[in-house]
Amino acid sequence: MQDYLVEFLPEAAYYDRNVYDANDRKTGQELAFDLDPENISCPIHGTLANKMRRHQGLAFCELELELIKEQALNLYEHLEAQFSSMKIVYSGRGFHIHVFDPQVYALSTNERRQIAQNVKEKGFKIDEWVTAGNMRLIRLPYSLHGLVSRVVVPVEKNEIERFDPIHDKRCLPKFLSSDATS
Repeated sequence: MQDYLVEFLPEAAYYDRNVYDANDRKTGQELAFDLDPENISCPIHGTLANKMRRHQGLAFCELELELIKEQALNLYEHLEAQFSSMKIVYSGRGFHIHVFDPQVYALSTNERRQIAQNVKEKGFKIDEWVTAGNMRLIRLPYSLHGLVSRVVVPVEKNEIERFDPIHDKRCLPKFLSSDATS
């Protein structure tokens, strides 16, 4: 896979959160929470619907990025009461929280949907479709998010408050880096 990615340099790469047995039967799925700037209402730019009416699409501002970063940290801390093995990943736009506790792989779609609804009821702006398991593909860490030219980067919980994906060199592809060579 590494050779393929290096040779073709795709704009995006994903992995399948499903787990399969030796006969290619699905036996489970990683639990993930997807938080993106368009899921929140910006005090300056409004909702996604407002931005779409102004033909701004999925554009987002630094304030929206800060708000979704705060949501991701708060959700992670909320989930710590229930799960013990989690990772935060900057997705190129927002954040993913991956849960790797063994018991989550056996959750049914209905159980995942209930978790998503409970989290939404607590005020977190997640994409329920991802958490429920309807979207099994998720961005591969260290790949490029082609829409925004940012690298997908794992982020430690203790660094998220000061994490700045606009300027963090780990998030900048070489072609945008000031030290890129020709």
